[in-house]
Amino acid sequence: MNRRFQIHPTSLPGVNRIERMSISDHRGFLQRVFCNDELADAGFSKPIEQINRTLTHQQGTVRGMHFQRPPHAEIKLVSCLRGEIFDVAVDLRQDSPTFLHWHGEVLSEANNLALLIPEGFAHGFQTLSADCEILYCHSASYAPQAEDGVNARDETLAIAWPLGITQLSDRDASLPLITADYRGVGL
Repeated sequence: MNRRFQIHPTSLPGVNRIERMSISDHRGFLQRVFCNDELADAGFSKPIEQINRTLTHQQGTVRGMHFQRPPHAEIKLVSCLRGEIFDVAVDLRQDSPTFLHWHGEVLSEANNLALLIPEGFAHGFQTLSADCEILYCHSASYAPQAEDGVNARDETLAIAWPLGITQLSDRDASLPLITADYRGVGL
């Protein structure tokens, strides 16, 4: 089989860096964004239910750290189509050996990388350049009643954002901080 993705495990079990392989010639290139057969091997084991696209204008902006509670928990495949971002996944799974650990990857239009984030993880990113365009494939549709998140500035998580945070929505700034009794997400 002619594979179009290379799958690279990260320090967090289930979070995988996906490298898209291009077919190029004098006209330009073709690149697969998603392939059910290949990405099932990386953990995207459900159908795509929703695809979202965002544009973030200002460098240094943070969006996140968002997740959906079960039964609406979702797998995400995140790609940067324009610009450059620092993409972050935080393990919120109860009883996980990497509970509250995070992993970050630089995704850009130039490096052909995506991040596959399984259920039970919060997700967010920081723009490293202006006018970043992101494409998300989700295994579950948005369910407002299941929406949740943790604060991107939480000192317990200690996410090492590469830049000072220039913008954070009111909603994201008001997300809760991790407390000593935080139990995470049961799946």
